[in-house]
Amino acid sequence: MKRSNMIVIYKSSTGFTKKYAEMIAKEMECELADYRNVSADTLSGYDIVIFGSRAHAGRIDGYQKAKSLFEKCNVSRLVLFVTGATPNAAADVVEAFWRQNLSEDEMTALPHFYMQSGLCYERMSLTDRLMMKAAAIMIKNKKGKTAQDIEFEQAIKSSYDISAREYIEPLISCLKADLK
Repeated sequence: MKRSNMIVIYKSSTGFTKKYAEMIAKEMECELADYRNVSADTLSGYDIVIFGSRAHAGRIDGYQKAKSLFEKCNVSRLVLFVTGATPNAAADVVEAFWRQNLSEDEMTALPHFYMQSGLCYERMSLTDRLMMKAAAIMIKNKKGKTAQDIEFEQAIKSSYDISAREYIEPLISCLKADLK
């Protein structure tokens, strides 16, 4: 495998994205940095930038700001991963999330990967905890709940971690193919 100058940067609120970023950096033997500590100048020194963040209120947390940063760099390849509480098995939900967040060009040209993670109420901001509480009340009081509503209601009751190393494998395979 050809060596490449690569960095994994992450924006993590409750620790799941950082956990996955660390796994990826270790597997690819590359640099790792918190998103808050990088600049366009810093990133310009890399061939490949892997950006990881969380799914938050239907959006990729920090992606627009990160995208603006990447556009100022001389990076040949950008790879995106997002973590969230939705199980990987909910492929239709994950696909809808991507279509909501990425342009058609990005859907085709930008390698993007979803990795299930979990919820950590203990590390959430007060605002996020209040949003989750409001969602729980809305779903609890909903008439004619669907199976998906019931599953969502169960999923947001308490903290949990469904992350696993296996979920980085598609991203790792993509990176290794790029380096051949």
